[in-house]
Amino acid sequence: MKGVTMATSRSYRLLQIALVVFGAAMILLYPLAVVWPSGWAWHPGPPYTSNYFMMIVGLYVTLGVFLWIAARRPEANLSVIWFAVWSSVVHAGVMAVQSFGDDGHHMGHLWGDVAALLLGAAVMAGLVMASGLKKSAVYSR
Repeated sequence: MKGVTMATSRSYRLLQIALVVFGAAMILLYPLAVVWPSGWAWHPGPPYTSNYFMMIVGLYVTLGVFLWIAARRPEANLSVIWFAVWSSVVHAGVMAVQSFGDDGHHMGHLWGDVAALLLGAAVMAGLVMASGLKKSAVYSR
């Protein structure tokens, strides 16, 4: 991390912490759905009764682990960080629209998984920008 100022160094460290925290939230999706089903699970009954939900758990646990790995050296893992940011925004957008369907049956998601995804995306994107790691590895040559 050459040429890092004190402010960006602090942002870099906060980014590392955010990656660990949001990675942990993704890894803990299943227990969150057990504790607060109306905020995290989109089906009635226990989380394991939905094949779809278990597939989502598998994807998010995997992404959570990769965010933990990215926390070690965010500058070397910008692609996975930006994937987490943009996939979270898209997923939250889709869920926000869907939460208004079915007579408001899924409104708890606006305060659960939708809010968590948008918060995570905003924090990670903001800290990447603040730390001076703006250029994604996808676009650099």
